[in-house]
Amino acid sequence: MPVPTARAIVDCAVYVDGARLKGRFTHESALAEVRERGTGFVWVGLHDPDETQLADIAHTFGLHQLAVETASHKHHRPKLERYDDVLVLVLRTVSYVEHELHSVSEIVETGEIIVFTGPDFVVAVRHGEHSKLTEVRRALEHDPSQLALGPGAVLHAIADRVVDSYIEVTELIENDIDEMEEEVFTPRSAVTIESIYQLKREVVELRRAVNPLAVPLQMLSHKPDLPVPKEVRRYLRDVAEHHTTVAERINDFDDALSALISAALAKIGVQQNTDMRKISAWVAIAAVPTMVAGIYGMNFEHMPELHWTYGYPVVIGIVLLICLGLLISLRHHHWL
Repeated sequence: MPVPTARAIVDCAVYVDGARLKGRFTHESALAEVRERGTGFVWVGLHDPDETQLADIAHTFGLHQLAVETASHKHHRPKLERYDDVLVLVLRTVSYVEHELHSVSEIVETGEIIVFTGPDFVVAVRHGEHSKLTEVRRALEHDPSQLALGPGAVLHAIADRVVDSYIEVTELIENDIDEMEEEVFTPRSAVTIESIYQLKREVVELRRAVNPLAVPLQMLSHKPDLPVPKEVRRYLRDVAEHHTTVAERINDFDDALSALISAALAKIGVQQNTDMRKISAWVAIAAVPTMVAGIYGMNFEHMPELHWTYGYPVVIGIVLLICLGLLISLRHHHWL
């Protein structure tokens, strides 16, 4: 049995001159109200709608079938598409997962937001449990002058919130990298290559979510033929600049982690060489009594020392002196 579309709708409101109209609306009644007034716009927010619910939304707002397919399938690359006077912006959201420094679990969690904007509506489809847009809506409702700019203002606010989340995540990851650097370059610290590799893999995932958004933001902020108000394009240019800064930081993270891996591997190699040198030193010391025992274990009949009263203690003493001399020499040269 199909699940009603209302189950997927987080919020649905009508805005006229930057103010939210009182009352509760379905997506159909909200659009009818706007078109009857001839002014204002509808903002519908959905969370993880199924194909039937999306089809209902598409029918009401006249969305193109290809645009609906984009919203129904997850893990798209960030992109901007235009269908006549409707813009479709796909954004990847990211969230930082708290973890121990040496953990090899997931560090960056990703989701998705697809924003449809038309002349009199905004439909925001969210996939994932983080990056809620409630705060974005509340902030805009407290700024009627911005909301009065129309659907483009909502598009900017969502893009700005997503890019701000990129900044927050990169700052937290930078702290992780700083801690790893301190540990790698601390003498006698336990270096865990697996945790560095895991963080590098998460940075790669973060880069795939963040970097492709550069082109859509440039298009929105610099192409005057797109149905975006001039004032909103100015705000979008600021978002694009912040995004560029984040993308550069992520590339720096990748380089830093590559250097950390090389340093950690070098440190492990030095530790292994030190261990092998110690083992070799003890083997050299153990070789002396082994050699003597081998000589006296050949069972020749005529060996002068065999019938000498002090032969045994003298041989043992010589072995101990040689071993002691080797021990002192090896310690002096820092092999032990």
